[in-house]
Amino acid sequence: MSDMVREQLAEYAEMTERALEKYLPDTPCLQNNVIKAARHSLTAGGKRIRPALVMEFCRVCGGEPEEALPVAAAIEMMHTFSLIHDDLPCMDNDDMRRGKPSCHKAFGEANALLAGDALAILPAQIIAEAGLKGTISQSAALKIISLLGERAGIFGMIGGQVIDTENEGKLLETNVLLEMYRMKTGALLDFCCRAGCIAAGAGADKQLAAGSYGQRLGLAFQIIDDILDVTADEKLLGKPVGSDAASGKFTYVTEVGVDRAREEAERLTAQAEECLDAFGDTEFLRGLTELLLKRKY
Repeated sequence: MSDMVREQLAEYAEMTERALEKYLPDTPCLQNNVIKAARHSLTAGGKRIRPALVMEFCRVCGGEPEEALPVAAAIEMMHTFSLIHDDLPCMDNDDMRRGKPSCHKAFGEANALLAGDALAILPAQIIAEAGLKGTISQSAALKIISLLGERAGIFGMIGGQVIDTENEGKLLETNVLLEMYRMKTGALLDFCCRAGCIAAGAGADKQLAAGSYGQRLGLAFQIIDDILDVTADEKLLGKPVGSDAASGKFTYVTEVGVDRAREEAERLTAQAEECLDAFGDTEFLRGLTELLLKRKY
């Protein structure tokens, strides 16, 4: 990956960190424990890929990345909510996340549950306020909030998680497994790319191309996650290697093996890059796409 891609990704991550601090400050109050719990997970690091996609698609569609920053912060909150709840004993029961104790391990199950709830509610407020303040148009804010509800809800991320939970330990047909991945991982990446376009005022053709890119990137991303669960360095991964197999999860790697899974991730990555032909100045996006394919954690 070129130095330019590394530097731009770091700049977007820094912008995101500042925005998250602004939207969720550590405020002294009676309910401070739930704020601390939310911040514990929200500021635990991570690649901040989703905010970067929002801001970069805004830029390649003619907008300024700062205009899309509220949306970028909002999607990172939504993503973090999903991680907090995924780690709970009633779901994946994971003790570690990003090299730190999971939220429920650090703050207890009740506070973790409520912290996740808070991070699921705040995004709509943040995006609406961006529209009211004129950071983005009110029309764009409404479209983005509607899209977020669809992509994060029962026909998107949450729906994918339900399929995952209800089929734990079962052998799934490939089409069912990939549909689960499309909903669980691809839907939010689809949102990020489309939302950046909407924030910039881009038309339906750009939104469609961006969404197609996000969906393919999401499938490749999840398949690489499956591979890393088998092959990664646990210290780099930030959680126990082999957790999918230990919990009885059936993954794409379980079905086709590591080599074929990697070939499929490469094919999807190539398709994602083809979708970028609809945009100009895509050096960063193409570099980021390759980075996600070749990542070690």
